[in-house]
Amino acid sequence: MSTLIIALPLSSGDTTTRYEHVLTPEGQSIAVHATSTANLLPDASRGADETVAVVPAEALSWHRVELPKGVGAGSPRLRPVLQSLLEDRLLDDPQDLHLACEPSPAADRPIWIAACDKAWLSQHLQRLEAARRPVTRIVPEFAPHSGALRLQILGEADRAQMLLSGSDVAGGVVRLPLNASTLAAIAGPEGLPEQSELLAEPAVAALTEERLQRPVEIQQRTQRLLIATQTPWDLAQFDLANTSRTRTLKRLLGAGQALLRAPQWRAARWGALLLLAANLIGLNAWAWKEQASWQSRRSAIDSTLTRTFPAVKVVVDAPVQMGREVATLRQATGAPSGSDLEVILSAAGAVLPQGKAPSGIEYSGGEVRLKGLNLGPDELAAITAKLRPMGYGGRMDGDSLQIRMEGNR
Repeated sequence: MSTLIIALPLSSGDTTTRYEHVLTPEGQSIAVHATSTANLLPDASRGADETVAVVPAEALSWHRVELPKGVGAGSPRLRPVLQSLLEDRLLDDPQDLHLACEPSPAADRPIWIAACDKAWLSQHLQRLEAARRPVTRIVPEFAPHSGALRLQILGEADRAQMLLSGSDVAGGVVRLPLNASTLAAIAGPEGLPEQSELLAEPAVAALTEERLQRPVEIQQRTQRLLIATQTPWDLAQFDLANTSRTRTLKRLLGAGQALLRAPQWRAARWGALLLLAANLIGLNAWAWKEQASWQSRRSAIDSTLTRTFPAVKVVVDAPVQMGREVATLRQATGAPSGSDLEVILSAAGAVLPQGKAPSGIEYSGGEVRLKGLNLGPDELAAITAKLRPMGYGGRMDGDSLQIRMEGNR
């Protein structure tokens, strides 16, 4: 997934504001590095699937606070508590600042809080939103970390800046001018620790090596922006959290639209259409086969009825008509059927327990009611189990046992 990285300028955002940006196809290489107004930034139709805004170090201040018990990262009381804890440390009114907590803070230890001007940040986010480049994540250019001391030298040789971060840096991220006094204060009499990480932009690499008397690793600004997006930080919290979710939804919708329209997805779209067409054809063929099989079985049943009973000319419901014809034939020949009184009574006599005799017998519509039988659940279960192999069913209705053929229910 490609990512558009936008470095937010310190100036306010308007139609003339130019944004330095980097477009990376996979988060490692640089496809585009340019500066343009918001309307000319790459969008989803030109290969940007995600947009990340980078807040410069000059716009952020860092503060370490210890939250009171019962107030966690997801607590609705978190922002008022942070405003109260930071009120004496901030130069501006806490209401005018946007605050963000460190990601996945551990319990029972101080956590880092980032603060920046809320109006400035909101203005840039709204400017990008209006230009249809909604930001999906907001990250700091530099963030506190628990590793060894890291010095990053930025800018030009005549106004070089030094960014310090690491577990021993009390302010989380500290920005200082690169000069002899600040270097002496940082290095001390014994110099910088051997495990210190030294990074410098190309314009100040030689100056840094001269003043520190140590080799430095050259880091392009574009590399630094890429690394910033890999941090777990996301400053879109509190009042910006809902906006972040909305932007994420818009990003997903934009990705869906790109999937439907982008030329690079044309083969995938054709493949999906062919797969859908193949499934529809397969389902129709299966349904046609099942319909033909059902029709064949029905024709066979109808043919059996008309061959067995030639008097039947019109077949409406073959099983029902066949049952009627069989019953008529039995009546004509005098042969007993399973629904006759004598046959049902014979079956009842074979299953009734010893000592149980009905006080009355009713017969109607192929059903026999044996009155006066007070059968328990176990006795009824035993009777129905014996009647079932004979083709009969039994149930209690008050003190009467009803018996009839299963097919006649």
